[in-house]
Amino acid sequence: MDNPQDTPKQPSRRDFLKTAGAASAAIAIPYVITSSALGDATRPPASDRIVMGGIGIGNMGRGDQGAFLGRGDVQYVAVCDVRKGARDGAKGKVDGHYHNKDCKAYNDFRELISRTDIDAIHCATPDHWHAIVVIEACRHGKDVYCQKPETRTLREGPLMVQAARRYGRVVSGGSQRVLEDYRGLVNKCWGGELGNIKSINVNVGPLSQPCNLPAQPVPADIDWEMWLGPAPWAPYNSKRCDGNFGTSGGSWRSYIDYSGGGMTDWGAHHFGGATFAVDVRELQPEEVIYHDEKDGKYVTLRYPNGLLFHHNKPKTGHMQVEGTPGEKRAAKPVPTYKGQGGIYGDFIDCVKTREKPFRDIELAVNTVAVSHLATIAYTLQRTLKWDAAAQQFTGDEEANRMVDRARREPWQL
Repeated sequence: MDNPQDTPKQPSRRDFLKTAGAASAAIAIPYVITSSALGDATRPPASDRIVMGGIGIGNMGRGDQGAFLGRGDVQYVAVCDVRKGARDGAKGKVDGHYHNKDCKAYNDFRELISRTDIDAIHCATPDHWHAIVVIEACRHGKDVYCQKPETRTLREGPLMVQAARRYGRVVSGGSQRVLEDYRGLVNKCWGGELGNIKSINVNVGPLSQPCNLPAQPVPADIDWEMWLGPAPWAPYNSKRCDGNFGTSGGSWRSYIDYSGGGMTDWGAHHFGGATFAVDVRELQPEEVIYHDEKDGKYVTLRYPNGLLFHHNKPKTGHMQVEGTPGEKRAAKPVPTYKGQGGIYGDFIDCVKTREKPFRDIELAVNTVAVSHLATIAYTLQRTLKWDAAAQQFTGDEEANRMVDRARREPWQL
């Protein structure tokens, strides 16, 4: 991968439009402007639309594509997937929407993000690709909407945040459930009804597992090497790369090389809602306490402000909050989406205004860090101290070896 500092700055799409417009006016060449380019009451002119492409157009990627394609302030121009069927289907959906054949389809995401006319992308690849796609997109001047869980490892998170800040990009995490599923609990906590919050419990799982599925012939429809990318080489098996939403086997979400299992997949939703409700989204835990008790194993994550965050604590309900009964504290306004159209509209509005989105990448990274920290404590079956500033475990080299995973060449971070 080229060093972005060695590459001359590419002119933006809007710079090009301004230059082209000035040149046309100067030489007075007749031209025709279509009604779709000029816009109307429901659709802004082409120069004011966000030009988008999608990377990973299967399951959630299809849903994301539909949400962005349906917006009048978006011009959707490109799709990328390593499966020909998904790629062609996504292109057909775009072409059908615009009644033309202009959408370009790519097998390699690098070709899509190198286009200077694209303003933003959405990414719904398997989790082991997220960090690489997001960081490279930022380097190429693209804003990014990335599906949850945003990271596969602890190390990836700070690198994604650094890329977003260094290149001035808007990067949003993709869990709509953080606000929408848990708004009632959020309102109670932020409204002060539960007093000072002491703890919250989240029940979610399982952890991901090794994959030992037998080899099958590689279909002509898939670029298997590209699907694996940074993950260890493994033989093709349809269940290994199936994108279904199960996390207990038979999908890439189930397996260690590609995902953190239900702990990260559903954890992004549930931990996201919990960290939002008790207002620790801007923090990371400082200790992960491993419990092996008569009623079962669980972990407690302690935050610097003293709040306790339990995972699967026996005899404790999901999203159960321990507050101070009979007490009330001053209410605070609840952060919410900007713009119109839920979390997708929030992202598009922030692309226009350059504000941080509701699930800014730093907040999303802090959330998924809870999943990764708990997973490492369960794996090692011991309590761990976490230094968030240094992004490492204190005095535990074995745990520090689990902060990241090896990647195949050339897919390094």
